[in-house]
Amino acid sequence: MIATLIRLFTRAEPSLSEARSHDAPALAALHDVSFRRGWSDGEFEQLLLDRNVLAHRAMASRRLVGFIISRKADTEAEILSVAVAKSLRGRGLARNLLNLHLRRLAALGVAWVFLEVDEDNEAACRLYRRAGFREVGRREGYYASGGSSGAAALILRRDLA
Repeated sequence: MIATLIRLFTRAEPSLSEARSHDAPALAALHDVSFRRGWSDGEFEQLLLDRNVLAHRAMASRRLVGFIISRKADTEAEILSVAVAKSLRGRGLARNLLNLHLRRLAALGVAWVFLEVDEDNEAACRLYRRAGFREVGRREGYYASGGSSGAAALILRRDLA
């Protein structure tokens, strides 16, 4: 009885693994609720079938609760997107996904990783800075926001080698 109650009230850590093309619908659904413009199932499927794309997923039971996806080009990679289910944000899942992903990219010979992030996305900016990314450029007014001129996209880089 006690063991059953413990299982019911104890949350297991999500498991991390490589994402595959059959994950495209779940990735698209999470992306859609996480960003201003979601990507379609087809866009994710095309990415996941590309041999230069690396993607990791976080699963809680049988439910996708996070992912990270990047495209590799020779010794560089660009992180295209990172998303975590709203109910699990702030618990270190994005950090765990990012760390796994960066280790895998390094093992594949990637020396530099780039990404763009909305300067107003404080949680993401904090995550990337803590992971060793530094600002190398800005795209002013890149992210539209209501009637204003929009937030800048920060271009960040991390050296892996």
